[in-house]
Amino acid sequence: MTKDSVDSPVEEYDLVVLGSGEGSKYLAWTLAKEGQRVAVVEQRWIGGSCPNVACLPSKNIIHSAKVASYFARAEEFGITTSGYTVNMAKVTDRKRTMVKSLVEIHVRNFESSGVDLVLGHGHFVGPRTIQVELQSGGIRLLRGRNVVIGTGTRATLGAIPGLETAKPLTHIEALELDELPDHLLILGGGYVGIEFAQAMRRFGCKVSIVDRSPMLLQREDPDASAALETLFLEEGIEVILNAAIDNVAGTSGDVVNVTYRQNGEVRTLQGSHLLAALGRTPNTEGLGLDHAGVEVTEHGYVKVNAGLQTSADGVWANGEVAGSPQFTHIAFDDFRILRENLKGGNRVTTGRQVPYSMFTDPELAHVGLSESEAKVKGIPYRLFKIPMASVLRTRTLSETRGFMKALVGQDDRILGVTVFGVDGGEIMSAVQIAMIGALPYTALRDAILTHPTLMEGLVVLFSSTPVAVGTD
Repeated sequence: MTKDSVDSPVEEYDLVVLGSGEGSKYLAWTLAKEGQRVAVVEQRWIGGSCPNVACLPSKNIIHSAKVASYFARAEEFGITTSGYTVNMAKVTDRKRTMVKSLVEIHVRNFESSGVDLVLGHGHFVGPRTIQVELQSGGIRLLRGRNVVIGTGTRATLGAIPGLETAKPLTHIEALELDELPDHLLILGGGYVGIEFAQAMRRFGCKVSIVDRSPMLLQREDPDASAALETLFLEEGIEVILNAAIDNVAGTSGDVVNVTYRQNGEVRTLQGSHLLAALGRTPNTEGLGLDHAGVEVTEHGYVKVNAGLQTSADGVWANGEVAGSPQFTHIAFDDFRILRENLKGGNRVTTGRQVPYSMFTDPELAHVGLSESEAKVKGIPYRLFKIPMASVLRTRTLSETRGFMKALVGQDDRILGVTVFGVDGGEIMSAVQIAMIGALPYTALRDAILTHPTLMEGLVVLFSSTPVAVGTD
């Protein structure tokens, strides 16, 4: 402990939480309302990254880009315009207004629940004991009967020579742009890079994606990746795959060069701005975990068991810093697990569904078993697959791009579904509910669903002729 911490009185709490993200805030609000004494330590983003710099702000920007795309397609809908311009400052101001209102809601929730919200940098100085260097100055020592670590992750810059010196944008800075880049270079073909690529292209700037993998979204099935790549090429987004980056030179916001090797040749790509979307790094450095006896994995995540317990007695972790799938809805489920287990329950993370939706246009959504996973595991399935154009509602919307598919097991239960189409996340969620209820696919096939709706497409999907894969 430091001298200041030794001189500071220790404040006792039932629960101390590091970080105010999704799982952490709901746990804090819930237990505080039940009468427990709870403190939450937040260094920067009240409410966590989702309402401030991630899910909701990015979807706000993406929706503005969707509106811009409608202007570009006006003639298709019989509307004549004299042209349009994008005011990026106003696009960003719309996002800022939303974020401000969300933060205000979070502050009120902390106040009304009785949680002691402590703003500053917190780190362990002993078992279940947190020292906080306050934003307002001074130090507080907090000790919890239980402590939860929920410090999240940050954008990875990696070890690419010159990258850090080039001062690249991460998703945080990209959401604060007041002017459009002339040419945005994006390193990484994952969710963040792909969502930003389409949005920025629709706002009017030139966009290039550079990725070392042979396909975009390398963990998806090849048909989904190929459909997305075709979409991007049609929209004028340059996609450079199988590219090993040698170095970066220049400064993002001025002139930046990315040198890469592809198919044995060395090439250089020049742009005005650079966005690093190379993955996530857990925020465990500087937390003093060794003082608390908390172990981390080889990749730096807090090591937890299936009940989200760490190696230290009375210390738990949740969300991305604990290695949970990097989705806000999973962090919320982590809250439910901790809520039960702190009361002596035995709820676990194993076996839970992990649905997700990437908010491109059209959306790419998935839950359950993918074709690639089924083939690797040797699981037989019947594949139902239709183009989105087979769903008549898409024709009224002029949104016929994409497909939907489902894997069905030998017992007629739905194993997994993928939708690459308009409102794909909503369609996927409807199938997920059927999966939760263990309904056979025939329940959706034979359902009476409203015409014309997108959900009606599930009747079309499960009435199509399946292809049997891996069966005798």
